[in-house]
Amino acid sequence: MSCCQGKENSGIAKEILQEDQDKINKILSKYEGKKGSLISILQDIQEEYNYLPIETLNYISQETGTKPAKIHGVATFYTQFRLKPVGENLIMLCQGTACHVNGSKNIEEAIYEELKIKDGETTEDNLFTLINVACLGCCSLSPVMMINDETYGNLTPENAKEILKEIKDKQLTKGA
Repeated sequence: MSCCQGKENSGIAKEILQEDQDKINKILSKYEGKKGSLISILQDIQEEYNYLPIETLNYISQETGTKPAKIHGVATFYTQFRLKPVGENLIMLCQGTACHVNGSKNIEEAIYEELKIKDGETTEDNLFTLINVACLGCCSLSPVMMINDETYGNLTPENAKEILKEIKDKQLTKGA
């Protein structure tokens, strides 16, 4: 039995589309014969899918011979890995000391007012996910948030809402 959803390893590959098998196999081939590459494999899988689907973890187990419990253990131990899909725009809101002292809770409240999501939640349209993080290492810009690869500092509730509106408008315009 596998740790991941109680399924036998032998039937796992049938659950994954051929296109996904090809993507995963390409990633696995990069690390073939390299010991200690599980974290790198998981990083590449997450880069591809924006999270780590359970079926994919089981497939990696089957293909590499690594026990599912070990893969799942690594995926749940490191905070960089996500086992649930996230929105198109990942908001990482810093809650470190400098940000907290400078009003990060007010920024979190503004995000809730604008998007109606709390920490760990995704908007219904799947555009945004909010995750509070311990520190983004940008203390001089506090309070600060990152949205995807962009850093926004010296936030106020008003400009945080404005940033979110701009991103939402760009996404809706792009999709139209």
